Amino acid sequence: MPKDVVLTPTGLANLKEELEYLATVRRREVAARIKEAREFGDITENAEYDDAKNEQAMLESRIAQLEEKLRSATVINAAELNNDIVRIGTVVHVVDGEGSKVAYTIVGSAEAKPAEKKLSNDSPVGKALIGRRKGEEVVFTTPRGERKLKIAKIEVA
Repeated sequence: MPKDVVLTPTGLANLKEELEYLATVRRREVAARIKEAREFGDITENAEYDDAKNEQAMLESRIAQLEEKLRSATVINAAELNNDIVRIGTVVHVVDGEGSKVAYTIVGSAEAKPAEKKLSNDSPVGKALIGRRKGEEVVFTTPRGERKLKIAKIEVA
């Protein structure tokens, strides 16, 4: 049974956009590569053909993944969000033990991009922050050891 995918409205739009691009533009490009590679002759020893077929397999796999995510997606209703509690779709401003300030956007695992400070609700930091309120201090374990964060501000993304 597939795991439910929790998405923000922006995340839903991004997945639909990626699916549309892959299913139309990329499929045509890969099909053209396969056709071109076939024209080189015998496909049993044709590296270009093998490469294009591998790319097609990866593309179709990604399209299937996106379709499955969209089928099992639950979209967060932005109207239900407020600044009282940390939930998926909120931006949490925190202060760590050294006084560094960081703002994390809590998103579902399908949208997570740690480099952009978009943390999954399933990540150690996300799990620790979900359900907490402004002023609370959270302690959690990461692969690098124990961390402590204080919630300074919560806002709707």
